[in-house]
Amino acid sequence: MLTPATRLKPGVRTGAGTGVTALVRVVALPLLMAFAIAGLCAGPAQAADGDVTWTVRTAANGYGDDRPSYNYTVSPGGQVKDAMVVANRSRSPLELTVYAADGFTTDTGQLDLLTRDTKSVGIGAWARAGRDSVVIKPGKSAEIPFTVGVPGNATPGDYVGGILTSLKQADDAEGINVDRRLGIRVKLRVGGELKPKLAVENLHVDYAGSANPFAEGDATVTYTIHNTGNALLSGRQKVSVSGPFGWLRAQAGDIAPPPELLPGESWKMKVPVHGVTPGVSLTAKATLTPVLTEASGSTASLKPVEATAHGWAVPWTLLLLVVVLLVAVVVAFVLTRRSRARRKAREDARVQNAVEQALRDKERTAP
Repeated sequence: MLTPATRLKPGVRTGAGTGVTALVRVVALPLLMAFAIAGLCAGPAQAADGDVTWTVRTAANGYGDDRPSYNYTVSPGGQVKDAMVVANRSRSPLELTVYAADGFTTDTGQLDLLTRDTKSVGIGAWARAGRDSVVIKPGKSAEIPFTVGVPGNATPGDYVGGILTSLKQADDAEGINVDRRLGIRVKLRVGGELKPKLAVENLHVDYAGSANPFAEGDATVTYTIHNTGNALLSGRQKVSVSGPFGWLRAQAGDIAPPPELLPGESWKMKVPVHGVTPGVSLTAKATLTPVLTEASGSTASLKPVEATAHGWAVPWTLLLLVVVLLVAVVVAFVLTRRSRARRKAREDARVQNAVEQALRDKERTAP
């Protein structure tokens, strides 16, 4: 089965004397890759645009037949030799550029490859095709050998990149240059101590309640997953929010796993948690269980990592009611004291007048 090319966001370049030229990149990669591009099927990849069509697939050799991608384990200083088969499905000869590039994870969680004018430091720098370009006659195919040579001082761990074929075409009507790229992913594990590790960073919790002070509200927990190790990792996640002393715990629903992250990459998470009781003080906890893909293709779960953060879930309408009641109590207390003081003053004055009157009466009756 052949896969359609996937068009990515265009970049923009400025050419001297020619104004602004948009560079549109087209990439297709087979499925079953750690960073598979959505919508692609397993099998050879195809790029098609009008009368220009070509496909790429892995060569059949000692590494296997019909491989979805290239996957190697090599010690520092070692090398591997392999090949890619490119077939011209067009009606005219096709000239393609061949090169390697490092991979990276996009903001949408897909694998992308650096453009040729961007410096690679991993697979893009270590892999060398047997030729920089190839001309293929209509209906014919060519096998392009390549070598991946790992430097002796290479850091152990996982690297991802790709072997690419590229066709640049000028569209005078649109005033753009189109760089159509078609390639196959290369995953390389450099031998040595593997240190898979994920970290949960910058955890934060926000709360949004309702006008009903006794109703539950929603919390939003945000954090960053950071691959601080040297292995390609994804992970399973759990997020919860609780009140004081761990009471009134609310659990987030199913959380989609992050894409497999290359060493050093990060992925931002935003997780809603519903049914949170406004208990004034909140504690958010994120638990991440790293998942490592072994060289055999099997997966292994690693020791979970946790992070916590504190926030506030104040029921403002209830707080306002409490304030109003407190003010009413204070006012009532003050008024009561004033009333008592006035009554006491009147009573003291009455007693004083009675005493004075008694003294006057006594003076008048004295002999």
